[in-house]
Amino acid sequence: MKILPTLALTLLLGLGLTACGTAAAPTSTPSAQPEGEPSTVTIQTLNGDKETVELEVPYDPQRLAVLDMASLDILDALGVGDRVVGSADTTLEYLQSYINSDSVAPLGTIKEADLEAVMACEPDLIFIGGRLASSYQALSEIAPVVYLSTDTQLGVVESVRRNASTVASLFGLEARAEELLSGFEARIQTLSEFAAGKTAIIGMCTSGSFNVLGDDGRCSLIGREVGFTNVGVDEAAATSTHGNEASFEFVLQQNPEYLFVLDKDAAIAAEGAKLAQDIVENELVMGTQAYQDGHIVYLAHPAVWYTAEGGITALDWMLQDLESLLPAQTAA
Repeated sequence: MKILPTLALTLLLGLGLTACGTAAAPTSTPSAQPEGEPSTVTIQTLNGDKETVELEVPYDPQRLAVLDMASLDILDALGVGDRVVGSADTTLEYLQSYINSDSVAPLGTIKEADLEAVMACEPDLIFIGGRLASSYQALSEIAPVVYLSTDTQLGVVESVRRNASTVASLFGLEARAEELLSGFEARIQTLSEFAAGKTAIIGMCTSGSFNVLGDDGRCSLIGREVGFTNVGVDEAAATSTHGNEASFEFVLQQNPEYLFVLDKDAAIAAEGAKLAQDIVENELVMGTQAYQDGHIVYLAHPAVWYTAEGGITALDWMLQDLESLLPAQTAA
């Protein structure tokens, strides 16, 4: 990633870089703040050290640079996606309109931002996720940075609620956020009743390997909130990034009733990658109860689980992937 020193950033800003892809800069002076509305709002967000801080940001911002898919998901759901002037690339189907739009500039990826492109967008706010924490300071020199995350201790559902409320408060859309979030708890409860007492291994296929995931990070929704008993790792094991590599002998030994599989290569559209099903369904796994009962679950929306956990639409799709297990009458 190309990191510009503070002086270089300042000089470029002084030169008035205004191009943002093919997006046109505003041609009119913003109207005066409506009477009764604040000019700024103070929110809780994270800093580059992943510490919770209070940050004063513009209220009702008009130009948004988004380098985090959960944040883009929330902005889209709230109906303010037309304010996005630049976005990181994504494979997410439901957010492709931002990637294919002539009015939204490409800003790099969720792991590597193009700082010059971000600056050229002249954003009022920049949204990032954990993969860009190391770029927080450099991005903050361009505009205030809203850095939201999913807290596995709090839970995915509550994290989505907290983050959506924070983003909604920037636009006075708190009631809309609450409306969008209604019903998630009931769906979790239905899934929890189904999962009670059932064992599972939660795994991720990546570059031909099979890694087991705990309840401390990615896919923690399955064990921590839905309530499958995760027998893939010891509770004290740290697996929050990409899990711990495991053998299929281990899977057979644990003999779970359910096996959940996240296909990372499919999530990031890796070329030439081996399909998760071809990796998982080998002679050893065929000896497990999960295979014999038809309970191997390939998460149907891997890109959502891998890159957008924390979004509103993402949470809906994640729950749909798990609700595919429910008897038809219960799911309905």
